[in-house]
Amino acid sequence: MNRATLLASALAITVGCSTSALADSPRQFLEKALQGDNSEIMLGRIAAEHARNPAVRDFGNTLVNDHRQAREEVRQLGARFGIGANRDVAPEAQEERDKLMGLRGRDFDREFVRYMVDDHRKDVGDFREEAQERHGPVSALAERQLPTLRQHLRMAIALDRSDGRSSETMGENTRGDDHYRDQDRPQGDREYGNRNNDQYSRDQNRGQSQYGGDH
Repeated sequence: MNRATLLASALAITVGCSTSALADSPRQFLEKALQGDNSEIMLGRIAAEHARNPAVRDFGNTLVNDHRQAREEVRQLGARFGIGANRDVAPEAQEERDKLMGLRGRDFDREFVRYMVDDHRKDVGDFREEAQERHGPVSALAERQLPTLRQHLRMAIALDRSDGRSSETMGENTRGDDHYRDQDRPQGDREYGNRNNDQYSRDQNRGQSQYGGDH
């Protein structure tokens, strides 16, 4: 084998290893999911205790309850992969906790909701990708938990877009909501937005009526 062939083979091996390293294994996905559940529970508790807006406090409680259930499912499946129960949170969630503890009133609510929109958009993408993999029970878990994550995202968007807006302004800016929904639903799942429009509107109106006012 000449030198050129050896170099080509080495390059192919290196590229192959790099590509495979980019994809999460089922174990890595479960570890991240567990860390994510711990993070949402931690931040949800903080919002339930410190948010000014009752709708944001309710959202915090929803996160705690839903992610406790999700965490238990991840733990049970993770045990098959040698993943132990832990309370580790994501570094970015710890940073957000520290940031939130320095805020009060509407500033707290806005920051919490902003973070939850961004965080759940990422989660929806990660779980959608895993659900499309052929990782057996791990992909099945991702598919089961995906609708709840989408619902959390819709709730966060409704709270975010209702901040400081009148009903007239809200009605004139539905294009942004459509953009969020189109961005975060899988291709071909066109019934996703239509099926939840009524509930989405109710959540949005509730958040609008409670999100205004003074500190």
